[in-house]
Amino acid sequence: MNTRSATAADLDRVLAWTVEAPVSWVDADMYRSEAAERRHRPEWTWIAEDDAGRVVARAVWWGRNDSDLPAVLDCLSVAESVADPVAVAADLLDTAHAAFGTLPMYQIKLATRWADDPRTAAAVLWRREAAYAAGLTHEVQRLQYEWRPADGVPTSSGRLVFSPEPDNAVMLDVFRRVAAGSLDAETRRNLAAVGAESTARKELAFYLDAPGDRSWWRLAYTPDGQLAGLAIPSATPYGPNVGYLGVLPELRGNGYVGDILAEVTRSHAERGATRITATTDLGNAPMAAAFGRAGYRNTEARIVLSVPTVPYADQ
Repeated sequence: MNTRSATAADLDRVLAWTVEAPVSWVDADMYRSEAAERRHRPEWTWIAEDDAGRVVARAVWWGRNDSDLPAVLDCLSVAESVADPVAVAADLLDTAHAAFGTLPMYQIKLATRWADDPRTAAAVLWRREAAYAAGLTHEVQRLQYEWRPADGVPTSSGRLVFSPEPDNAVMLDVFRRVAAGSLDAETRRNLAAVGAESTARKELAFYLDAPGDRSWWRLAYTPDGQLAGLAIPSATPYGPNVGYLGVLPELRGNGYVGDILAEVTRSHAERGATRITATTDLGNAPMAAAFGRAGYRNTEARIVLSVPTVPYADQ
């Protein structure tokens, strides 16, 4: 096999590639659209060719348009004629990772009940095995949600008061406090690996760098002035999303997560949002239930595979 990044001369073959398996994949229109924004690039698109020069595998990574490195593997596929797709795909990932100097996560997007379909389960199996072989051995399953105006804009219960907080040092402290006891798998992993301070700093930096506006952020208080949590309406390159919300450990169990989610939803709706996206871990049942109560619909499932260690150190 000849494994390499794509060139301009490969574009027709890269775009002609199709995937029959019932998993999400990057088709020609999507590739062109993302490439126009520099979120897909030839150097982030890798192919494996057989001895006859035929493309037998393709991997497409995605990254922010201002980034030097990709952030996530969007699409991994191998021709059905290949006898050992795990070996070919793992070699493709290993070679690309060596060139990148990093191991971006791999995100497999699926139908919500994918595990009930044998074809989908088989498609996931070899992709997971290839990712594991290439070092992406940490796995989290997540649920994707979506809100539309027809789902209804939630009204305020009056149980919490929301206030802007311009001081990032204050927000950092609240990020640190709400992380304690979190059911979010990534937060728990970061807390165990590097501690509360670095976990909070990472969250703060991530949302400051996201496309959302810092002025949207709010702290939540009980009517008597006790801090209850935070609401971070945010955005992706594709539109508004829920971002981050949290309740302080000492006030959990009061249903405040629903009040904070409602505030985030109202915030986006007041700015004219026609679609709000959100994700949570499969194992975070309280958050999933809150999305359901707020009118959010579960639109897909995701398997996220990444390196087993967090990529930053305590400071």
